[in-house]
Amino acid sequence: MKTIIAAVLLSVMVATTVMAQDKNYPKAKVSFEDFKGLVAKVEAHRASRLIDLNTFLKMSQESGVIILDTRSTFRFDRIHLKGAKHLCFTDFTQDNLGKILSSPETKILIYCNNNFDGNQTDFATKIATPRPKPGSALTTQFASQEKRIMMALNIPTYINLYGYGYHNVYELNEYVKVTDPRISFAGTIVELK
Repeated sequence: MKTIIAAVLLSVMVATTVMAQDKNYPKAKVSFEDFKGLVAKVEAHRASRLIDLNTFLKMSQESGVIILDTRSTFRFDRIHLKGAKHLCFTDFTQDNLGKILSSPETKILIYCNNNFDGNQTDFATKIATPRPKPGSALTTQFASQEKRIMMALNIPTYINLYGYGYHNVYELNEYVKVTDPRISFAGTIVELK
């Protein structure tokens, strides 16, 4: 009897596994067309909201302004602009953004790794360098002359904020030395000094 019950259970498990493998899932909730449409809307808007460090610092002193850092939690905890709020880019949802940003009209200042020079550990520049394909020295030489691609987090952060309805965003548009005396940092590595 135990053998029969075990055989029946095994056949049910096999049938369930086969049915799960045969299931046709709907398409993922991903739309490249939506993203392209959003990028087209955002491009001109963003171009008019790129600001220098002096403007960034002056705006950061205004009431209700949020400096938003979307780098990893690990990097944020180590060092960030003093007074910045944190929400890791991978955690962007309507609800999570709403917990940090009081309304869609909130003035938001953003920055990322590619804005700071002098700390390649915590503000590592995001650049894609073409990798040479195996081949001759000539192939390697041509590959080394190809244009490198900037992969800054500012742009997807700006696009996503806009997509979630936050249009009052300004982006730091300078490559600033971390030793610039106008900047105040906070974080665990700052507190150690």
